[in-house]
Amino acid sequence: MKLAMIGFGQAGGKILDRFLEYDSTRGTGIVGHAVAVNSAKADLMGLDYVPNENRVLIGQSVVKGHGAGTEPELGERCAKEDMEEIQSAIDRMVSSEIDAFLVMAGLGGGTGSGGAPVLAEHLQRLYVEPVYGLGILPARDEGGIYNRNAARSFQRFAEAVDNLLTFDNDAFKTGGESLGEGYAEINAEIITRFGALFSAGEVEALGDNVAESVVDASEIINTLGEHGISSVGYASEPVQTKQQSSGLLDRLRGGNDKNGFSSGGDATNRITSLVRKATLGKLTLQCEVDSTERVLLLVSGPPEALNRKGIDKARKWLESQTDCMEVRAGDYPLPNEDKVAAIVVLSGVTDVPRVKEMQRMAVEAEEKVEEIRSQSKDDLDDLIEYGDDETQ
Repeated sequence: MKLAMIGFGQAGGKILDRFLEYDSTRGTGIVGHAVAVNSAKADLMGLDYVPNENRVLIGQSVVKGHGAGTEPELGERCAKEDMEEIQSAIDRMVSSEIDAFLVMAGLGGGTGSGGAPVLAEHLQRLYVEPVYGLGILPARDEGGIYNRNAARSFQRFAEAVDNLLTFDNDAFKTGGESLGEGYAEINAEIITRFGALFSAGEVEALGDNVAESVVDASEIINTLGEHGISSVGYASEPVQTKQQSSGLLDRLRGGNDKNGFSSGGDATNRITSLVRKATLGKLTLQCEVDSTERVLLLVSGPPEALNRKGIDKARKWLESQTDCMEVRAGDYPLPNEDKVAAIVVLSGVTDVPRVKEMQRMAVEAEEKVEEIRSQSKDDLDDLIEYGDDETQ
């Protein structure tokens, strides 16, 4: 699937940079065009892979290149003020080669949370191609103001795009690491999951290794639909070659065929097990899987390790778990890969506890802000009253 990717704000720009790195090192061809938009000049200068001519600094008259901080209103104002500059950078793409747009942003800050929905609405008016969002939710411990911003932006972003692919930092944050290391690991996880999803739609990259059941861009587009929220599950397992597992015990078990890969039975079990782990394990947005409208299953790996029976069995299991009859499934052969991976896209999910919690945190943050404002007003009134007594 070939995408025009726009990274909005600091988080969006960094993720875009990592997508470009992934694309160049793996030759997937998923990035048809790349634009980074930010109100902070330093963030744009820190990118490694985005072409200089496609780095757009917005809001100079508003924030003078210093960023919007944690104020989405400023980010929205910057985006509206300089939409022509953003559009000029987007216009450099060859639209006939693009399957869809992907607008990426962190939803807890100012520039991305305020500006990304504005851009998505703008793209929807101008283009017939689908416009998707990739929204990054802040972790719980990032503070009430970030979760308040995210709750507001999440709703508007979801309404502005054809589908909002969501990644919750809180689910993937680990303790004992520096802030920079933590975000680097999170961004790597984002690229692993969504890179695997979108590259599977690029059938030209398969060469002679044609999938038994091809999943192209249209299948991904049909799964994402025209509205909703999506979560993605992922699980992988190294494939043992004959050289790696030629011990006596393996030979006695008969666990490998002449190509050095697991037997058919083992391959079937591996795939069904991976799909279970991907679905019931750590999702990009934790949700109740039975609230899903549409599902897409992709299994990638060396051609010899892919098993049609295993994929069919896993698809039927997904139908029973999600109570959804619209379950698409396919394989993506990767001759040089040393692992088998399962990607499960749960599209149109409606029962999402994390979003409800984020909205609750947003209400609490608003109440604290109002409390502080009220206290400040009382203090000011006391000060004025004290001053009046002094002048009498």
